[in-house]
Amino acid sequence: MAAAAAGEEVPNKRVVLRRYVTGFPSEDDMEVVTATARLAVPPGSTAMVVKNLYVSCDPYMRGRMTKHERPSYVPDFVLGEVLVNFGVSRVIASGHPDFKVGDLVWGMTGWEEYTLVPKPESFFKINHPELPLSYYTGVLGMPGLTAWAGFFDVGKPKKGDYVFVSAASGAVGQLVGQLAKLTGCYVVGSAGSDEKVNLLKTKFGFDEAFNYRKEQDLDAALRRYFPEGIDIYFENVGGPTLEAVLSNMRNHGRIPVCGMISQYNLEQPEGVHNLFQIVAKRLRMEGFMVFDYFSEYYKFEEEMVGYLKEGKISYVEDIAEGLEKAPAALIGLYSGRNVGKQLVAVARE
Repeated sequence: MAAAAAGEEVPNKRVVLRRYVTGFPSEDDMEVVTATARLAVPPGSTAMVVKNLYVSCDPYMRGRMTKHERPSYVPDFVLGEVLVNFGVSRVIASGHPDFKVGDLVWGMTGWEEYTLVPKPESFFKINHPELPLSYYTGVLGMPGLTAWAGFFDVGKPKKGDYVFVSAASGAVGQLVGQLAKLTGCYVVGSAGSDEKVNLLKTKFGFDEAFNYRKEQDLDAALRRYFPEGIDIYFENVGGPTLEAVLSNMRNHGRIPVCGMISQYNLEQPEGVHNLFQIVAKRLRMEGFMVFDYFSEYYKFEEEMVGYLKEGKISYVEDIAEGLEKAPAALIGLYSGRNVGKQLVAVARE
């Protein structure tokens, strides 16, 4: 690419954080601005410059929009700086021996058109460009690996287990349910609209699903769907759902804790009042982080690609077009506006 070789400066649209957030975030906490990007790497460096094709919207980003007195597990975003998250990109300049101009990659990139990546070692090469590239923000990216590692390594499923998944139509939940069915489990999911419930039963093959917004009594709903109790609860929401689940777990049940989206925008997180159930039922409730499993990524990728090509796993995406739409797309996650994996198309090739 001659332009890249010349190291010319080009306009670079980007999404920056305008102010730190307390409570529910709004679109104007972020701003779309135009800066410039240089399409070359500094001489002698092992950096790369990428053109971003898709960027992912993920619930954990909410925590990075708050100023923490005590450091969180991921650093806070910096005011006036570009937001960063996982994305799919094409390499347009590289000083790194493992990454060549033209390579398709996914990793932690900027919410912008072009990003200078100082440490390309954190990126993964895309081995299956014959599948939709957007899948590498979802089913073949961080959420897919999250579902696979959390369900199999933390959940330790056995054939015949009773499995409950909350936020079941989201980026991770839709995959956990399908992996559970492939393992021979009975699977029920909860979601926040009738459209999503229908998707869970018809497209993703859940045995049952319910709209939690229509249930006055979550405990009663779970007793209805799990008269014999729950072996594995894949935890995505926290709060009252977790409390209802604890009362309905079976002895020696497992709870992989992936996230707690119902709590992210609360000034004061809700308590859970029946934690003694963990003792009484000998439960194992364990949090996990996807980056602890990055060393297993290529093994996961081949397994998931197989399921996709055999039609054993379906994936639903909600794609916003253009960086201008990114702030609204991110905010929509916290009210459940998205149907399936939320991402933003920055540049379609």
